[in-house]
Amino acid sequence: MNLALFAAGLTTFMSLYCTQALLPELSASLRVAPARASLLVSLATGAVAVAVIPVSSLSERFGRTRVMLVSSAASAVIGLLLPLCTSFPQLAVVRTVQGLALAGVPAVAMAYLAEEVDGAHLGGAMGRYVAGTGIGGVLGRVVPGVVTDFGGWRWALAATGLLALVFTVAFWLLLPPSRFFRPGKADHRGLRAHLSDPGMRRLYLVALTAMAGFVTVYNFLTYRLLEAPFHLPMAVVSLIAVTNLAGSAASARAGVLADRAGRRPVLAGALVLAAAGLVLMFPPVLWLVGAGLLVFTIGFFAAHSVASGWVGLHATENRAQASALYLCAYYLGSSLGGTAGGFAFEHGEWTGTGLYVLVLLAVALFAATGPVLSGRLVARLRR
Repeated sequence: MNLALFAAGLTTFMSLYCTQALLPELSASLRVAPARASLLVSLATGAVAVAVIPVSSLSERFGRTRVMLVSSAASAVIGLLLPLCTSFPQLAVVRTVQGLALAGVPAVAMAYLAEEVDGAHLGGAMGRYVAGTGIGGVLGRVVPGVVTDFGGWRWALAATGLLALVFTVAFWLLLPPSRFFRPGKADHRGLRAHLSDPGMRRLYLVALTAMAGFVTVYNFLTYRLLEAPFHLPMAVVSLIAVTNLAGSAASARAGVLADRAGRRPVLAGALVLAAAGLVLMFPPVLWLVGAGLLVFTIGFFAAHSVASGWVGLHATENRAQASALYLCAYYLGSSLGGTAGGFAFEHGEWTGTGLYVLVLLAVALFAATGPVLSGRLVARLRR
């Protein structure tokens, strides 16, 4: 089960972010502006945001494993169509359909693990799945970024698609059938209850704004590093995704720290750390940009880890729906916020982009430390 969900995380997040490192290449080849090129990331993540809640409801009726297996297979096959596209509109349509297909794995994986894994081992199993998603995100950026220097963006997407297909086959072969799943009917009253809870709404706002800033940085830092004064080759620029590995490690550490010191101060500290890393990236000095990106990524992953765990802790009922709403906000932030970041980059270059992300982090910090979380929710957790 651990290996199966690890493979699922790899194939899902490789497919989701396979166009991110290629945005400058796609801009030049297809003659589109950076903001429009970023739609190839935003459309996929936006489709996940739209589909994650209905797909989680489908799994209540048809089963966790069936939804995950169908989702992973469909997304892998659709990914093989990307190198065959001849225009930007074709790529945009295929990426949207791929995002809809991808939604089944993140929507269901955590509920599947919670049902099938003993409570004493659930944390470790969840950590391995998250590690798979983190490494998948790295591969989804590094593999196409390296291949495009040798064969162009079509071969880059083909290589990523074939590798994702290999991990999908491994997922199918390894995934054990559900033993404890019982079919049921999704109760949409739970969605309304979570959305009417001020504490939940603030946590969803943290997910939306923090993820919007994170995707913006990784979408458009690539353009900056390819241009003056850096002039780095694409294969080197794509390696910025490796910092996600440090973020994955930080997310596990942040969870432990939050248990000891409290979720509110750790979440606030993580967001401040992300902002500090972003400030380091303003000067056009390569080592400062690298150090700042590392700090920014660690801060973001730590914040995401604490906020997503806090959602599950705060929800006393319908936890799967609470998590689905969090994921919806998370991917909606990636979609809408990432595209808005493209306009900031086009009109304000990197300085404008950095200021835009700082505003997003400030909103997230306000949401994390506002009176609802610091008062009613914290008092409830202490009780």
